[in-house]
Amino acid sequence: MMLSRILKLSHNKLISRKQTISVAESCTGGLVSSLLTKHPGASAYFILGAVVYSNKAKEKILGIPKKTIAKYGAVSGEVAILMAKNIRRKINTDFGISITGIASPVRAITTKSVGTVFIALSAKNKTLCRSFLFRGSRENIRKHSALEAIRLLCANL
Repeated sequence: MMLSRILKLSHNKLISRKQTISVAESCTGGLVSSLLTKHPGASAYFILGAVVYSNKAKEKILGIPKKTIAKYGAVSGEVAILMAKNIRRKINTDFGISITGIASPVRAITTKSVGTVFIALSAKNKTLCRSFLFRGSRENIRKHSALEAIRLLCANL
C-alpha cells in the first residue's frame, strides 16, 4: 500500500474512532510525527511527538532505566517497547509508537548492523515490536523506518 494511502487511512480511522497517538522517535528524528500531521485535522488525534535521540533523553524524558539501556542497548526491542509504553502512559493516549535504530555508522563499538531498527506500538491491552534490517543510505533507512511505523499503526487500528 502506498504511503499516501496508508496515511489517509490512518488519519480517517483515528478521527472516526476518536483515538489519540503519541510518538517517541530516535533515528527517524521526527519523520513519523511529520507524516502523521500531514493532513489537516491531525490535531484531533496527534498529541505529542518527541525526538529522544540520545540515551540521556530516553532516560530523562521517557523514564527508560539506564540499566535497561546498558543491558540491551538503546537499539533493542526491549528499549523500543518501553519507549512506546512510556510515551503512551505519560501523555495518556490510546497509542504510543516508538522507533529506535542505527541509520548510519556509529563511532561506538556495537554488535548491531547499520540499518537495524526496532519499531514498537503500544495500546492499552497490547504491545507489539518489530525488528528490521534496512539497506541503503541514512535517508533510505529513515524513510523505510517511518513507513513501517505507519504501516504497523494502520494495521492495528
